[in-house]
Amino acid sequence: MDCVRILHVNQKTTLLLASNSPRRRQLLGLGGWKFITAVSDVDESQRNSEPPLEYVLRLAREKASAVLEQAHGQELVIIGSDTTVVDNDAILGKPADRDDAARMLSQLRGHTHQVYTGVALHRVSDGKTISELCITDVPMRDYTDDEIETYIQTGDPFDKAGAYAIQHPEFQPVASLRGCYASVMGLPVCHVTRALQMLNIPPLANVPTACRKLLSYECPVSGAILRGEMP
Repeated sequence: MDCVRILHVNQKTTLLLASNSPRRRQLLGLGGWKFITAVSDVDESQRNSEPPLEYVLRLAREKASAVLEQAHGQELVIIGSDTTVVDNDAILGKPADRDDAARMLSQLRGHTHQVYTGVALHRVSDGKTISELCITDVPMRDYTDDEIETYIQTGDPFDKAGAYAIQHPEFQPVASLRGCYASVMGLPVCHVTRALQMLNIPPLANVPTACRKLLSYECPVSGAILRGEMP
């Protein structure tokens, strides 16, 4: 059953986040917007020969469309988002079991892969849709088999694309990062901010500052994203 929860009340237009991810809720909250959440399942299967870019943008749009009926005529902007891990053009989704998680983590260690996050914003009043795409290079450290096993025992990998969370405090799988940390977590909040500004919905807080504080990460790309200088 779909679940709707009110989180903030401080502007006219309400955002509807089509996700039950606590990480996405936390990141969207950085902008101070009023938003609610609603979740409907969509088929996340990759279509034949569908490239990662098209895959994440399609799923973001489908997730936004899936909760459209819950708008109930309200002045809403729906936000759908999808994140996937891509290694050598192959999409790594959520692991099916422990062996699958171990396989993914072994495959990713010691080299750089990409995280693709697609975002679709749909304004209910006129049907206007804005799509955003963030691609982040993620260099993984050369962690050991024992570290993989210990991490799998925490249960953390099983709801994560690529079987890892960049923010996990013990495992810490990423060697270094020079891109959007928030996107790897599931929501490129500066891209969302940029798109909402196109819809005349500015943030009610300083998003880059709030994001840096939350993630303890000096983001090198936030300014360029918000200025429209990079995709």
